[in-house]
Amino acid sequence: MEKLDFVDENGDKVDFYVLEETRINGINYLLVSESDGEDEEADAYILKDVSEAACEEAVYEFVEDDSELEAVGKVFSELMDDDVELI
Repeated sequence: MEKLDFVDENGDKVDFYVLEETRINGINYLLVSESDGEDEEADAYILKDVSEAACEEAVYEFVEDDSELEAVGKVFSELMDDDVELI
């Protein structure tokens, strides 16, 4: 499981673990969790790559649009063959 160092809007560092990733309509999405344990229940989040094509380092933001979150969440649920409850 890949570890992702994320810096939030307050400049605080948060460690996320990438559970799954996908590309939809040319946009990269990550399904992440703050927990690396597979047998414990943890919150899951979807991050969206908003970096420019010429940028070497990816820039991710939380998906906040409800319709986008629902659509991408369904894709991740199918990829993981599991019901994913997103917050």
